[in-house]
Amino acid sequence: MLRLLATAAVVVTGVSAHGSHSENQEPLAGPHKSLWYNTLPGDGGTQADSVFSGISTFGRLPYHPCLASDDVKYDIAFIGAPFDTGTSYRPGARFGPNGIRQGSRKVRFSGGYNVPLDANPFDSWATVLDCGDIPVTSYDNAYAIHQIEEGHNSILMREPATNASAPGPSKKGKTLPRVITLGGDHTITLPLLRSMNRAYGPITVIHFDSHLDTWKPKVFGGSPSKQAAINHGTYFYHAAHEGLLKNDTNIHAGIRTTLSGLSDYENDGYVGFQIVEAREIDTIGTEGIIKKIRDRVGTTEPVYLSIDIDTLDPAFAPATGTPETGGWSTRELRTIVRGLKGINLVAADIVEVAPAYDTNAELTTMAAADTLYEVMTLMVMNGPLSEMVTKKEIEAKEDM
Repeated sequence: MLRLLATAAVVVTGVSAHGSHSENQEPLAGPHKSLWYNTLPGDGGTQADSVFSGISTFGRLPYHPCLASDDVKYDIAFIGAPFDTGTSYRPGARFGPNGIRQGSRKVRFSGGYNVPLDANPFDSWATVLDCGDIPVTSYDNAYAIHQIEEGHNSILMREPATNASAPGPSKKGKTLPRVITLGGDHTITLPLLRSMNRAYGPITVIHFDSHLDTWKPKVFGGSPSKQAAINHGTYFYHAAHEGLLKNDTNIHAGIRTTLSGLSDYENDGYVGFQIVEAREIDTIGTEGIIKKIRDRVGTTEPVYLSIDIDTLDPAFAPATGTPETGGWSTRELRTIVRGLKGINLVAADIVEVAPAYDTNAELTTMAAADTLYEVMTLMVMNGPLSEMVTKKEIEAKEDM
């Protein structure tokens, strides 16, 4: 009995001492930060966890639900448009935004420094966010297209984090943020251009694709209804007729599609495009293609960049809605995109990534993510859009 009492006394004393100790100790707020977050050498970037872990955002960027809240400012925003009910062959691009984010996990590996462009888009003047996806219905194409336009415009028309009060190139003379959209089939470019028109007026387009996408609705799809006339092969036709495109400054690159006839090329010219065919790379190389693009669009006016992943040969990007053999390699496309340095890219999209058709190695989603990494780097290197105004004024004086 005495032994039991002695044991109880020891336990009580221990509990009392522990309670007294805890009153004087500040509790730790979870694991020590330095165990999980490491400052990288060189440019001072920070990497959290491992590239294969965590919730996927583009390039492991900070996430903010921008359509639900406008209390965070940004200079470049990534936004998804999960729509694929305008495709003519293989659906599945509604899963493109998620797939591209998955494919981008390694983009920031070792800090994200872009060696060929000598810049790090993750460590710069720009505040860059992943804003999630635009809510898009899969039951009504007309309403979905309206959702995409309004969602994009809501992201586009806000004050940027940098130089918000400085004059910019928009119609109202304001500086706006840049927006990069993850598609989605190529139909989404029509509502995106409608949104851009509200901000900038008619705009120049650089279009990387294996297909023209300027077909008349009667030629592509037969146009059995008003809504069926708008699809991933006709959206530029509609954009031109709605006055969304600048005349004689737009260009396709990577074209290798079959045609209904040479009249398709005539119609393409009426819509306002110059054509660079994929096979031209065999004769003029990447430098020749870059020169054609730069000569066509110039470096002073706002430019919209639209990239269909089927620009790439299916050997490099099999997971797409309408694959065409004879395309460029991933290396060639990235080299050509880097050649757009200095062109005033105000917004961009990448489309037709359908992850269900990809390999287990995620070739297509990685190619899409890496291409956007180049685009993001170009935007950062160009500086805030307020600097476009100064650049344009300087070049105008030099031409006088």
